Amino acid sequence: MLRFRRAIESDVPVLRELAERIWREYYPAIIGQAQVDYMLPLMYSAEVIRGELANGTVWEIASDEDSTIGFCSISLEPDGRAKLHKLYLDTLRHGRGFGQLLIRRATEIGQELGATALWLQVNKQNTRAIRAYERAGFHVDKAAVFDIGGGFVMDDFIMAKAL
Repeated sequence: MLRFRRAIESDVPVLRELAERIWREYYPAIIGQAQVDYMLPLMYSAEVIRGELANGTVWEIASDEDSTIGFCSISLEPDGRAKLHKLYLDTLRHGRGFGQLLIRRATEIGQELGATALWLQVNKQNTRAIRAYERAGFHVDKAAVFDIGGGFVMDDFIMAKAL
């Protein structure tokens, strides 16, 4: 059973630790260690997370009976859609249905925000996540490449789901 709660500023260290662990375990095989090392501080510095919390991005933490195992972050866009910025699950919990519960919770948050749709970016090589999102009703809207600096790009699919 998963429990969800909104993150607050005092949760920033927990979010950072979890992101660091998940990214270092999961993403080197997809984007390489150098890009992981580059992206982690861009996305998960204490200042970035605090700023997102202050600017209305909803961060939600998922816990099981034993520990914090995942999180998501979502914001409402000016066009009425919600963007799922982040959705990550402890790699030891993969394959147990927790990912679908976390995606379902992200969808609920989008609905609570009054969004008409939920959209996200996912690396084209992240086949496990793509399959999970498709099972949850998302479809690939388009492919896009984003220059993120440092000689790196994000080569992603844009996926969406009507709410």
